Amino acid sequence: MTRTSVGILRGGPSSEYSLSLKTGAAMLAALPEDEYDVRDIFVDKSGLWHLRGTPADPARALRQVDVVLNALHGGPGEDGTAQRIFERFRVPYSGSRPLPSALSLNKARAREIFQKAGIATPRGFAFTLDNPMNTQQMADFIFSEFGPPYIVKPVSEGAGNGILYVATIIELPDAIGDVLDAYGAALVEEYLLGEEASVAVTERFRGEDLYVFPPAHVEVPSGHLHLRYDHHDQGLIQHTVPSSFSHAEKKALADLARAAHRALGLSHFSRADIILTRNGPKILEMNTNPGLYPGASLPHMLESVGSSIKEYVRHAVNLAKWG
Repeated sequence: MTRTSVGILRGGPSSEYSLSLKTGAAMLAALPEDEYDVRDIFVDKSGLWHLRGTPADPARALRQVDVVLNALHGGPGEDGTAQRIFERFRVPYSGSRPLPSALSLNKARAREIFQKAGIATPRGFAFTLDNPMNTQQMADFIFSEFGPPYIVKPVSEGAGNGILYVATIIELPDAIGDVLDAYGAALVEEYLLGEEASVAVTERFRGEDLYVFPPAHVEVPSGHLHLRYDHHDQGLIQHTVPSSFSHAEKKALADLARAAHRALGLSHFSRADIILTRNGPKILEMNTNPGLYPGASLPHMLESVGSSIKEYVRHAVNLAKWG
């Protein structure tokens, strides 16, 4: 039997480097050698590609595979950069196309799309370094729209990187300035009380065009008000599936995740971070390359429906082949 040659792209220059390595490792372990010729395509922190331990330009690496599984988290792996490379060399790949990937990673642009589609989001505003207002004026404007507490986050980071909790208006100018200086763009949102959920969707799975997995109830470590990168990296987040959400709440979460996936024009799979408030669910952000690393929510969702990482990764290969 002819084996399918699968390249698994992992690592990369983004702040989610270590999570990407772990997701890639899970993918490598999931594909049996008798069916797949698996190539570990490692991207170092400078962005240099490697194949079999030696530097290799993308053209050389991609010429040796039939399909690519994109395990890069954040940065070039999810902003359309890697996707454009795959398309340049006409290699089938998993995940969303370049533009939807870029729109999803940019939280400010994604918010605009959600709002136009009638999808609920927290109140918030984005600022960039070229904004004529200084940080005090930005803070005053935010305060005129809604009061504290606030969440200040980078526009295009994931896994809790750079997120700041701001309890009072007095702290807000410095928080905005810190995020702008570090990342070039800042999103200020209202801090919402509620229960956080993670909801994954996958296309053409188990007879459904867009299958929604049962939601995972997400609990941050004790004493923390929001998720941080080290919580992901160290596996400190508790994901409970099946969750204690009511049937109506689970349906609302599923409907929101499905609507967000479609509104952004995503492909193959995605995972939504949602806050369930007393006024209903509101979407926080979308992830176009859901993590499979230890401590991620998706493996728990897979297990809850009798699936596995192995089945999911094999399905990802098929989705890439099908286009």
